[in-house]
Amino acid sequence: MPRLREVPLKDADPFARDLYSFIFGDRDPVEKPGTDTGTPGNWWTVFALVPDVLKHAVKGFSLYRDPSRKLNPQLRELSQTRAGYARGSKFVFSQHCKSCRAVGLTEEKIVAIPHWHVSKVFSTLERAVLAYADALVNEGGRVSDVLFEELKNNLSDEEILELTYITSLYDMHATISKALRLEYDDIEESVSEVRAPAHGTNNDVMRMVDKDKPEKS
Repeated sequence: MPRLREVPLKDADPFARDLYSFIFGDRDPVEKPGTDTGTPGNWWTVFALVPDVLKHAVKGFSLYRDPSRKLNPQLRELSQTRAGYARGSKFVFSQHCKSCRAVGLTEEKIVAIPHWHVSKVFSTLERAVLAYADALVNEGGRVSDVLFEELKNNLSDEEILELTYITSLYDMHATISKALRLEYDDIEESVSEVRAPAHGTNNDVMRMVDKDKPEKS
């Protein structure tokens, strides 16, 4: 379950109530979770804790989906989906795989997003966009001149700004989702110590390479 409390229908502000109605119908999403895309829906019920933050986030969704955007929706979704994968957010990755289908990307391309580096299904521009998403997420915005020149050769400055903003926006959403354990990112930490068995030893096993290792008794 999420790390923060959820806002039930009775406590939601008018803006959140309207969203709840659209997404969940007449149900209280805290008592009866679940959306048509298969998510629990707790992104909405947690963000409803701070109404102006919820409104700000929803405005961001409206911004990138606005028909006036110059960036090709397929390039946008490739980058958003890759950002979710690179950040390790199962939620963002899964939701935007669905969005990739909605904008007409082939299944062949969608399943290749995790291993795009060795896939032959992407165009030169698509590969540049995927590499740019990796640079924004994994390198914190450290982008080589060669990669940026490839974008400049194919996209307008306005399109590159939209690509940068939207990809970074979804890197943020992926990070928030993981930190608060929302939706499909409600996953326990997988890296922890595996202790020695009761009959074993907690000694440093690499002492075998030490020159002055103690003799076995």
